[in-house]
Amino acid sequence: MTENKIPVGPFHPLLEEAEYFELKVEGEMVVDIDMEIGWMHRGHEFISESKAFTQSIYLVERICGICSTSHPLACVHAIEDIDNIEIPMRARYIRTLIGELERVHSHLLWLGLAGHFIGYDTLWMWAWKYREPVLEMFEAISGNRNHYGMMRVGGVAKDVESEKIPHLLQILDEIDRKMEMIAKAAHDDPVLKSRLKGVGVLKKADAIAYCAVGPTARASGLAIDVRKDEPSDAYDLVDFNIVVLPNGDVYDKLVVRLLEIIESNKIIRQCLEQLKTVPGPILNNVKEITPGEGIGRYEAPRGEVFHYIKSDGTNRPVRHKVRAPSYVNIPTFMASCKGIPVADALITLAAVDPCYCCTERALRVVNAGSEHLDLLALSRAKTEQLRREIYGK
Repeated sequence: MTENKIPVGPFHPLLEEAEYFELKVEGEMVVDIDMEIGWMHRGHEFISESKAFTQSIYLVERICGICSTSHPLACVHAIEDIDNIEIPMRARYIRTLIGELERVHSHLLWLGLAGHFIGYDTLWMWAWKYREPVLEMFEAISGNRNHYGMMRVGGVAKDVESEKIPHLLQILDEIDRKMEMIAKAAHDDPVLKSRLKGVGVLKKADAIAYCAVGPTARASGLAIDVRKDEPSDAYDLVDFNIVVLPNGDVYDKLVVRLLEIIESNKIIRQCLEQLKTVPGPILNNVKEITPGEGIGRYEAPRGEVFHYIKSDGTNRPVRHKVRAPSYVNIPTFMASCKGIPVADALITLAAVDPCYCCTERALRVVNAGSEHLDLLALSRAKTEQLRREIYGK
């Protein structure tokens, strides 16, 4: 049978961001798949080296709009690791509260998109409707529905006002009821089961081989979670369970996220209750960062995010390295997509909840005619050429 190629991207209705996949198919079956990165690279690591530490926190918050507190948390963990900086207890609970609210909103966003991708728009509208109260909680705490600006070296920027806690708990009660309803509906729905069960299976051995993290790994039977394996902030002070399922298919990835929402709500409730009695302060006022190296880890909604920072004693990093969970989760398609119908390949790709902005790295450009290639100058020249072509001057 003749092998054909199906391009997916760089712009495609299933892709939230620009990326390029090439499916090699025989008939309706995928026999191989490849990926081309570099469409969304924005140079955050390089930019960070020219910013003060506090500015770098704001910068990495914009690596991903969905998990916009995971990168700042891993970043401040790395900076604090250089000098073993202590975090006030109240700040630890607030950090954990913000992180878990983000996990809930991220999983609900993915759940809605997953429903939309398979034509189940009722699930999409449910999930996004019940995500709204979570964003309202963010706004009540930080003033923003996204990009919360809460993380600081040594603590957090804003306190949770005591008079707001009863209202926040009331919102959480409503979210709990809706999540239990959605979880039960999804578990009992024959359409979801027939469409997703047994689809895009990532075996446990393959999850290990590809270093999968987060719900992608836990849906394949791997009980890994930074919140339990290396707890920071208040994760060693709250009670919650790691959700692990054995089958590795798209259905188990969906169920893992649904159950994690319920576990996150438990953590949020415990944090709010503790904030009623745990006194301030919320920030350890750090004057300087000494020369050294630090690493920061955090269990983002998609899995472990890792930051490495090197300091030379000035007020800015001399090296900042970021590894997001999608960087290791996306390549699992090499194991999960081969041998499945084309109709299942795209939902299998989407099942890892990929973030391409988080994944991107610079591509190496080789110019055989010159030893030096000024990409910045070329970019500016191209922009000027397009401006003249569009506006005629």
